[in-house]
Amino acid sequence: MVKKKSWVTFMLLMLVSALVLAGCGGSSGASGDKELTFMFRGGTDEQKAYQAVVKKFEEDHPGVKVKIIVTAADQYATKLRAAITGNSLPDVFYINPGDVKAYVNSNVLMNLTSYIENNPDVDLDNIWKYGVDLYRYDGQMAGQGDIYGMPKDLGPFALGYNKTLFEKEGIPLPDKDKPYTWEEFIKVNQQATKDTNGDGKPDVYGTGFNVQWALQSFVWSNGGDWLDETKTKVTIDDPKFAEALQFFADMQNVYKITPSIEEAQTLDTYQRWMKGEMAFFPVGPWDMSTFEKLPFDYDLLPFPAGSTGKSATWIGSLGIGVSAKTKHPEEAAALVNYLTASKEGMQQLVDAKVQIPNLLDMADEWAKDTSTKPANKQEFIDIVEDYGRALPGNYTYNAEWYDLFFTDIQPVLDGKITAADYVKQQQPKMQKLLDKAVEQEKKSQK
Repeated sequence: MVKKKSWVTFMLLMLVSALVLAGCGGSSGASGDKELTFMFRGGTDEQKAYQAVVKKFEEDHPGVKVKIIVTAADQYATKLRAAITGNSLPDVFYINPGDVKAYVNSNVLMNLTSYIENNPDVDLDNIWKYGVDLYRYDGQMAGQGDIYGMPKDLGPFALGYNKTLFEKEGIPLPDKDKPYTWEEFIKVNQQATKDTNGDGKPDVYGTGFNVQWALQSFVWSNGGDWLDETKTKVTIDDPKFAEALQFFADMQNVYKITPSIEEAQTLDTYQRWMKGEMAFFPVGPWDMSTFEKLPFDYDLLPFPAGSTGKSATWIGSLGIGVSAKTKHPEEAAALVNYLTASKEGMQQLVDAKVQIPNLLDMADEWAKDTSTKPANKQEFIDIVEDYGRALPGNYTYNAEWYDLFFTDIQPVLDGKITAADYVKQQQPKMQKLLDKAVEQEKKSQK
């Protein structure tokens, strides 16, 4: 009886051990293949594109199998945190550039420098420097030092316009090289905003910006910012910042060129754009495959410029990193390089219309091709090369201070509180959270 119990206990221990090992990254399959896990997020078209590229990687790397784990975009961060906490990180996974410092300091990410710089198939001089630098960290400063991830893409956030609507209403097409002033932008939007069915309410609007993703353009082009040069002081109480926020709110409340929150609940601004009932709407490279099927012609132009006279917008990015605990570092690094730096992999992703090319020579040729939508793809390139910036939260150890800004902003957008009053009350709250982030970073470096 004792022997039987011991045998059962032994078998249970063996089973538990196997399950624990299986949850901690890559393994070798029964056939002797080395198995990697790759966790990412994206829309339907992006999922299909990456599945196809991974399949090609497997064909080009016999003996390596990749298990794909796809999550919804809004669940990815939560699932990744759970994987880190539960010590069950996939071998290869998407990372936000703003998390690099924390992930390196807590030994989540593997140092990829030697796998990239010593790889004859990777030409760092032919990859956007801005993108690679987002994933560098020397232990003190982000943007320099060793490489802990590679940019899966750069996402320049451009402004699109409904070319068909412009032509129908007799509105002169915008200059693709010269941004509207704010005043010009309002006038064009007012021309485009129409009540076409005679019910007394507009059913075609000039625009409809999401404040969390579009306010940056207006603030920056007016000379304001969220942080000072040291990245330790919140500067939203600058009058230039307040002026830009007020202008943003006035588009709804004063100029009536954008739907109110109640009107957007009936039909949100993205749906209105997709139906051709909006003149302007932001466009990211990830939208190209979906917008290919729009029932109207669209193109890109610079965001309108505030008092600086210069357009501004942000460049998003996601990186691809490797778990510091992977059992197959060479194979995992090879997958990262294939997805981010190989001509074969990059061509597949670009052909799927889910991103701009990472490779400079490919990007140059891609932008010159005006036969595919949008014709002015050069605008994406101009943002990367000229006037795009990183989102403010990427500069700090965490983005809680930045996220707080948008948490209570609805009363400003609805005209119930002025922008000047809002920034005055929010600045000290945000500064407190930023101070906390600065302290957390100092402690993590010890």
